Amino acid sequence: MNQFKFFILLAGLLAFTWNVSAQDKEKSSKEEGYHFTTVKELPHTSVKDQYRSGTCWAFSGLSFLESEMLRMGKPKVDLSEMYVVYHCYIDKAIKTVRMHGNLNFGPGGAFHDVTYVLKNYGIVPEDVYTGLNYGEKKHVHGEMDDVLKGIVDAVIENKNKKLSTAWEESVTGTLDAYLGDLPTKFEYKGKDYTPKTFANEYCGLNPDDYVEITSFTHHPFYSKFKLEVPDNWEWDEVYNVPLDEMMKIIDNSLNTGYTVAWAADVSEKGFSTSKKGVAVVPDADVKDMTDSELSKWEKLTAKEKKEQLYKLDKPGKEKHITQAMRQEAFDDWQTTDDHGMHIIGLAKDQNGTMYYKVKNSWGDYNSYDGYFYASKPYVRYKTTCIMVNKNAIPQDIRKKLGL
Repeated sequence: MNQFKFFILLAGLLAFTWNVSAQDKEKSSKEEGYHFTTVKELPHTSVKDQYRSGTCWAFSGLSFLESEMLRMGKPKVDLSEMYVVYHCYIDKAIKTVRMHGNLNFGPGGAFHDVTYVLKNYGIVPEDVYTGLNYGEKKHVHGEMDDVLKGIVDAVIENKNKKLSTAWEESVTGTLDAYLGDLPTKFEYKGKDYTPKTFANEYCGLNPDDYVEITSFTHHPFYSKFKLEVPDNWEWDEVYNVPLDEMMKIIDNSLNTGYTVAWAADVSEKGFSTSKKGVAVVPDADVKDMTDSELSKWEKLTAKEKKEQLYKLDKPGKEKHITQAMRQEAFDDWQTTDDHGMHIIGLAKDQNGTMYYKVKNSWGDYNSYDGYFYASKPYVRYKTTCIMVNKNAIPQDIRKKLGL
């Protein structure tokens, strides 16, 4: 009988121990990962989906301008990305031919392309021009991009030694077939507009209010230069400031009610926005390791250390990004002009570390409904340029830039 009681007591103790252990594991599991609290979120329109098209610059650039309209008290509107894409493709084709092919002709672009179209051609709502004229419900541009490039390449390589008067029509005809004829007049909310009058009267945006900022040392600070990236087909200029001042411009914009259009390299392993919802630059926190942890860390191979760093199972130490590191990454092609996005706010993780809340253009592709959180080190390291309203730039920096 005593032996039986002993076994009952032992079984109960084991069950209790297992239950406590399971609860601890469950609690630990819930505590892992990144948990964000919104600190500031500025008015913006819904997340869109560029899908299988290289038009992030149009989506993010127009998202930025839509937020500008909301900031100004204008109505919420979904502006047409494909209207911008159409005009840029035409003008890019003309310039590429003029340059005898010595220009990057493709679907890529930049934020200034959006304000260029707004200024020269106006804009229309998405309801008026969807750009889906080829049997798809979402943007799938591979075929169109190849057809357009084939036309432009053929024009440049032709053996006639003289351009015909018809080649531009072959480009516009292709764009008409895929995206649809451009609207010249339309009705919106009971009023008639042209693209120009819609831009001026309904949107009320001044394209000259917007400037692009970057931070590189191969050009003097507080000067303007043509950013050397393939998609800068317009050869537009950006203002160059020291890294800390570029970050100050971003923070001042957000804190004074202005959102930021953000172009950055997204090829880093720390750009894990699909799985983790973050863009970070992790670093080993060896100072806080115990002797046994440090011993284990030092025995790992370089590959194993990288795997440990990029688990991203919880917030951790990140690299301190200097101006020199940023420049080196740009010079050796580790930072390239990959993707345009829209910074719409600030958030903090469970440790109180601040991040930028970013609206992407990949639809509802992650657990954050299409948004993600970029750390300040990532933005310092991987930003190629930003676009801001010049009124959002701190006065002392504006003075240095002559704005």
